[in-house]
Amino acid sequence: MKDDEPGERGRTGEQGAGGRPDPGVKPTRPRGPGGGILMGRPFGVPVYVGPSWFLVAALITWIFGGQLDRVLPGIGGARYLVALFFAVAFYASVLVHELAHTVAALRFNLPVRRIQLQFFGGVSEIEKESETPGREFVLAFVGPLLSLVLSAIFYGAMYTVDAGSVPGVLLAGLMVSNLLVAVFNFLPGLPLDGGRMLRAVVWKITGKPMSGTIAAVWVGRLLAVVVLVVLIGLPLLGRGGLNGGGLSGVETVTDALIAAILAAIIWTGAGNSLRMARLREHLPRLKARTLTRRAVPVESHTPLSEALRRANEAGARALVVVDGQGAPTGIVREASIVGVPQHRRPWVAVSTLTQDLADGMTVPAELAGEVLLDRLKATPATEYLVVEETGSIYGVLSTADVERAFVAAMGRPQ
Repeated sequence: MKDDEPGERGRTGEQGAGGRPDPGVKPTRPRGPGGGILMGRPFGVPVYVGPSWFLVAALITWIFGGQLDRVLPGIGGARYLVALFFAVAFYASVLVHELAHTVAALRFNLPVRRIQLQFFGGVSEIEKESETPGREFVLAFVGPLLSLVLSAIFYGAMYTVDAGSVPGVLLAGLMVSNLLVAVFNFLPGLPLDGGRMLRAVVWKITGKPMSGTIAAVWVGRLLAVVVLVVLIGLPLLGRGGLNGGGLSGVETVTDALIAAILAAIIWTGAGNSLRMARLREHLPRLKARTLTRRAVPVESHTPLSEALRRANEAGARALVVVDGQGAPTGIVREASIVGVPQHRRPWVAVSTLTQDLADGMTVPAELAGEVLLDRLKATPATEYLVVEETGSIYGVLSTADVERAFVAAMGRPQ
């Protein structure tokens, strides 16, 4: 269950978003790292199946197939085919859960990068934070609500078939699994949907989103400990511990492993939620104007030594190449300057060290926070030209300076 801010929500119950389906989509690898296989674009949002899904699908097929052998004796080897169908149907339910977040996010004009089905559920990556605690609550609530609705639908469908048949067993399994997804995600701790609802409530009461995040994070960490104690510790103690019953305190080693993984996901997800909240809190401190290096304009034929002399006299730390009318055409890259030995600088024209200004490399001086980072992310470069509202040159913004400022801001105590 990952957090969103500024990017992610949902894992079998966190936020999502949507758009129109693309009828011509073929499974493919995403451009971003770790996306998985692209399965479609409902509501315009790409849905990926991560590699870990296949591991979980195999695990569900093995476990559920073993149970079918007892519930439906005589089904034979076909039980694993039925179990595989159950695994696919269950993750289809998870996708519906995520799409509920998706539709709500789109209604609130929150962009969604993608939905990913992976280990233990789904992740919906919402790229912006909810503006109000009320929207945050609704955005979190709709996911488990849809899981409850699905559980009720499957429960009603059970009465239309024979309980001892394959359809009856499948419907019962989907009813129970969706009920568990809903109940689990209603637990009031991050990164679960219930944690986002708790965060929204505390945010509403205190007026501080960070207070809500901290409360939900610590409840989430407490839930991780409770999961370990309830699913592993208490059964072991009840059966005499390891000395009294070996590993019999847990029905299977698989149960213990799943419990440990689940607790780890909750614990780390809670920590990630806190880190992302701190990121949002510090983002407004990143301002293009304050991070920009003052620059001097030079013409392309100017020797590097002369250009550096002018910059030193003006107290500037960057060089912008301009044409005959004074319009900027490029930036002299800092890395290129460092690579030129002192004795060669009088003979090297700045034009040989210039990076031409491409679309997106000009940044208004008033940009700050997430808007600034989005602008830099849209056009990756090492330096950007920063201009005033009038179009006049203000200076050069180095991505290295932005990164250092970001790290420093994140390191400040709350």
